[in-house]
Amino acid sequence: MARVIFLEERCKGCQLCTAVCPKGIVVMTGSTNEMGYHPATVHEQDKCTGCGICALVCPDMVIEVEREEKAV
Repeated sequence: MARVIFLEERCKGCQLCTAVCPKGIVVMTGSTNEMGYHPATVHEQDKCTGCGICALVCPDMVIEVEREEKAV
């Protein structure tokens, strides 16, 4: 299972990650961060496939994707 971590205090709310998520689970929060932006977050973390597209498009590098290593 994959896990996506957003560094919400650094997010500027550009919404690029929400546009590219193939599962549609990256959303903007209703609250604001210290900079006054609505940061992105993931709801339904269990649906994340760990594709990493959200992290690739983030201009501020606020997204980390953790994937489980598969046993060989």
